[in-house]
Amino acid sequence: MTRLYAILAAVVLVIGLGAMWLMTRGSESGDQFAQCRSTQIAGGAAAIGGPFELLNGKGEAVTDKDVITEPTLVYFGYTFCPDVCPFDMSRNAEAVDILAERGQSVTPLFISIDPDRDTPEVMADYAFNLGGKTIALTGSPEQVKAASKAYKTYYKAHDKSDEYYLVDHSTFTYLVTPEDGFLEFFKRDDTAGQMADKVGCFLDQAAS
Repeated sequence: MTRLYAILAAVVLVIGLGAMWLMTRGSESGDQFAQCRSTQIAGGAAAIGGPFELLNGKGEAVTDKDVITEPTLVYFGYTFCPDVCPFDMSRNAEAVDILAERGQSVTPLFISIDPDRDTPEVMADYAFNLGGKTIALTGSPEQVKAASKAYKTYYKAHDKSDEYYLVDHSTFTYLVTPEDGFLEFFKRDDTAGQMADKVGCFLDQAAS
């Protein structure tokens, strides 16, 4: 029995030291958000995001600095998307609502990767239908390609001779702030609650 207690004590000690290491790793590496991160990006966080110029629902040219004025959830998709995009954007909007209830303000941003069909007028209607603070942007094919390249996203349209063509695309959602740039990405299987908790962690750390 004494030996069993000794083994249990050793296990508890190892777990405790491991937890202490995880908590101090962020300060040792100089990353104030280390305890909030659950993903790793090749090349580091600085490899994702950057300047872009697109068009808003009024057809006006806007830059990243114009639209990312607070913590923002950035998503690349298209309005004709039959299932993935509507689900992801609804989830993102739900996460934003959860955060709002907690007193934290975040903007959902939708960037089209289908500029041929997603005109400024279409994007204005899309943002309106999503409600809340949603911003929806489009642009010329060159502008969209540049924004997608900055965020390392992928998209490829099917045969456009079919008016109902689909577009293959990546489905990550990116957390970006005006002060720190890209902070984290979320996958499709992350729930609204999980996203809200993680975003909240980043915002709390940024304010501390």
